[in-house]
Amino acid sequence: MKSTPTISLDSFLNQVDAAVACTDGPCCYRVKKVLEEACGNGVSWLPGSFLEPCTSGYARRLVYKDPADTYSIMVMVWDKNQGTMLHDHAGMWCVECVYRGRIKVVSYDLTSEHGDVFQFERKLEVHAGPGEAGALIPPFDYHTLENDYETASVTIHIYGGEMTWCHAFAPEDDHYRRIERELCYTKDE
Repeated sequence: MKSTPTISLDSFLNQVDAAVACTDGPCCYRVKKVLEEACGNGVSWLPGSFLEPCTSGYARRLVYKDPADTYSIMVMVWDKNQGTMLHDHAGMWCVECVYRGRIKVVSYDLTSEHGDVFQFERKLEVHAGPGEAGALIPPFDYHTLENDYETASVTIHIYGGEMTWCHAFAPEDDHYRRIERELCYTKDE
């Protein structure tokens, strides 16, 4: 008889702690492996309070912030047609993984920058499902996320610190204009 995999939030945090603490190369690849294993087995282990969509936009909820500010873990819930602007990650590494549902991720390359005017080239579109993760390391961290599916999706994001702001890029004619965007946590409705 095959055993059912189990995981808890505490065991997940212990695994992330170990992945971040290891000094053998960039930690984001070890964090990516932890996320893929934790989210790809079909077992629900996040508390239900993190999984509810928000009507005003995608939900962004802090799960954990490392006391040494080495990393933070966010859960984002995407209702149908909710998504982000093109953005970066404020100079931090990031690993993002689908926990439930599906999400569309579009990656971009920065091709030119003149003051606040930017040019990007669309590079890759991925439709990711549970257990599929991506590692973003600046300067290769420009992307959009969007739920263009019928049901809500949940993603887990682990950042190399607490991401309280980012640069977003608003389309304008044939270029993008950079804006600094303050990020906040979702207050439950």
